Amino acid sequence: MKIVADENMPYVEALFAEFGQIEFVNGRTLTAEQVKDADVLLVRSVTKVDQTLIEDAAKLLFVGSATIGTDHIDLDFLHQRGIAFSNAPGCNATAVGEFAFIALLELAKRLGTQLKGKVIGIVGAGNTGTAAAKCFEAYGLQVLLCDPIKQAEGDSRQFVSLDELIAKADVISLHVPITKEGPHKTWYLFDETRLNTLKPNTWLINCCRGEVIDNHALIKVKQTRDDIKVILDVWEGEPNPIAELVPLVEFATPHIAGYSLEGKARGTFMLYQTLCRLLQKDPSKSLMGLLPPFEFQQRLNTADLDENKLLKMCRLVFDLRDDDALFRQSFHTATGFDLLRKQHTHRREFSALAVNPASDNAISASSDCIKMLHSLGYSQ
Repeated sequence: MKIVADENMPYVEALFAEFGQIEFVNGRTLTAEQVKDADVLLVRSVTKVDQTLIEDAAKLLFVGSATIGTDHIDLDFLHQRGIAFSNAPGCNATAVGEFAFIALLELAKRLGTQLKGKVIGIVGAGNTGTAAAKCFEAYGLQVLLCDPIKQAEGDSRQFVSLDELIAKADVISLHVPITKEGPHKTWYLFDETRLNTLKPNTWLINCCRGEVIDNHALIKVKQTRDDIKVILDVWEGEPNPIAELVPLVEFATPHIAGYSLEGKARGTFMLYQTLCRLLQKDPSKSLMGLLPPFEFQQRLNTADLDENKLLKMCRLVFDLRDDDALFRQSFHTATGFDLLRKQHTHRREFSALAVNPASDNAISASSDCIKMLHSLGYSQ
């Protein structure tokens, strides 16, 4: 069996070597010639899997995408050809939620203010939006959800309209798939008109798809409204962000919000499980067996965890400032954006760090403080 896999997908060798020969490829430049004799194709969101790519792949029996979205996959053509497909919904949801939370703590620190007390508006209440809401609610923040599709489907959570969210939220976090048609299309959801409706001092963070915000319009708006603070992990025109936009953004990263070791391992592992089922084989690997142990545990010796101390704890598992600095240094080079993603292998999730009181003494760490950290996702 021949397995063609994106070279930036982690743990492919560890999980799929038992099935046959693995050929690693550049997912962004993958050609039909490279996949014509493949039995299995493993991709990420940078690869468009359509008739042009796989029409001559006569042996292809399975396509796996280690992503949440499927907008890069021609599902109808796969079905027509009888090719099995699986993506990995939710694989990096925790990572994206924690990224949004950490990024906003960093922004508050940079601006000399507090995240505590702000109203958070989440646009898109799927896997990543729900994970972000979990973090914000664990920290005691009021969260407003906007998702007209889930609302129409009967989701039991409370929802508000996008206009109401914009009017009430101090922070807006975007977590929608990219759709170009229909009543709820998200392409340029935040165009120039909508960006100009943001109330004074709004914080806007995008960790889903770059084209949810009209980046050219964002440049224009930011040039006249410096009160709006922006964090971008995704960019229109990736892997070539608009150079004029980068200096206007408070934190800038190369589409790595979901790039925790746990999230990446989980995505590849979900594809491995699907292929095992397809081949009627019992899985011989485990998810936890892929991950390295974390270096240390944290014992709290303070009765109160203020926001500065919380941010320091978050930086133990992920220091956003490092990625921001690297991005600004090299995003403009020919391969800078993709190289930053490929080399991003250091980030962990909150669950990698166990947090407990320093002793049984009640003054060492309040029970509410420990409960909040465990609700955020830190281990016990």
